[in-house]
Amino acid sequence: MRERVCEVAGLRTLVAGAADAPLVLVLIHGYGMRPEDLAPFTHSMGVPLLFLLPQGPVAAAAGGFGWWVSSVEEAGLTVSPAPRDLADHEPPGLEAARPRLQEYLAAAAAQFGPRRLVLGGFSQGGMLALDLVLRGGAPAEALVLLSASRIASRHWEAHQARLRGLPVFLSHGRADPDLAFPAGEALRNFLAGSGARVEWLPFAGGHETPLIVWRGLRKFLRGLLA
Repeated sequence: MRERVCEVAGLRTLVAGAADAPLVLVLIHGYGMRPEDLAPFTHSMGVPLLFLLPQGPVAAAAGGFGWWVSSVEEAGLTVSPAPRDLADHEPPGLEAARPRLQEYLAAAAAQFGPRRLVLGGFSQGGMLALDLVLRGGAPAEALVLLSASRIASRHWEAHQARLRGLPVFLSHGRADPDLAFPAGEALRNFLAGSGARVEWLPFAGGHETPLIVWRGLRKFLRGLLA
């Protein structure tokens, strides 16, 4: 699938897929990553989609980019000391990241035309996507959350009703060394308890997106288009 790079709302964006696709998937990378790290998804779906992969505005100390400085880096560490659940963590940069993503989505709709929106991301990107939907800042038709965790849970719980009936694809590795597998299970329970229609895909692996996740996501997206 042909890829190109353009700028949307001041953010470098990797664009791939069918120009006339009815569905756009905005897929947000995690901390210390680049849009190219998620590019394999654009080649493996086999679904008529327009993919938009924006690059986060925050440079990570170890390379790559993000949407706010990770809690590990905030603590002056280079690696996570143990698998974590970030449910009670309120990232200092979240309040800036949320309107930045909202601005991006508005600019993308103007630049590429109005389409049905699926919003998702990996790790930090998934947390930001869900936060924006919960705060009422994105008209998403579905969510894709890959190896994510809850954050700012005391705020999220006040907005659970916004998830009722929303299709959500959620995956998490049983051996994730960064975000603990129980954190993924807790996120699943939060979504299901909010009335979302959750497709849960646990897998034998770490903080990653293996082939089984690609296949599961492809099935999920095809279901949206059916």
